[in-house]
Amino acid sequence: MLNALFGSEARVKIINLFFLYPDKKYSSAQIAQTLNRPLNSLRREMNNLLKTGVIREAKPETGATKKYFNVNLDFILFPEVSALCAKTQILFSQNFIVKLQKICQPKLLILSGFFVNCPDAKTDLLLVGVVRRAAFLKLIKELEKELGREINFTILKEREYRYRREVMDIFLYNILEGKKLVLIDTLNKQK
Repeated sequence: MLNALFGSEARVKIINLFFLYPDKKYSSAQIAQTLNRPLNSLRREMNNLLKTGVIREAKPETGATKKYFNVNLDFILFPEVSALCAKTQILFSQNFIVKLQKICQPKLLILSGFFVNCPDAKTDLLLVGVVRRAAFLKLIKELEKELGREINFTILKEREYRYRREVMDIFLYNILEGKKLVLIDTLNKQK
């Protein structure tokens, strides 16, 4: 059973996609585009996941000609695999922190959006501090490659962060009051 679940890198990426967004439906083409993988190899992996019951064909929308798939919420290992996918995102972020601290001194690092299964969030990552932009962009590209998806990020200097917080900027307020994972916070520990 474990081999059927985690037998290939492509299969793991598909599982990750479905389990991080259990309420979404995807066509084969959408999965290929999201994961940046050839459609033919993904079809084989999708068939394997259909056979094991991890995913299922979604109910078609009226007049739809494409097949859509979603995660099978009744899959016997759904809670365990879902928790494993969430923990994997945190491990990716821990590795990211180590690399990030080599190129800058972040004062605040918050993960939201994709990382906490909140697809409506305006950003996936908020970083406050002085950043060497080229090195940071390279690091983000590496993270995107590992995760198989684009990461929306926001960088603020400390002064701008404090101003936005003072005026109760709606963008910042939504991040601070929403579902999030705070990985680094030296700003709010200061008096």
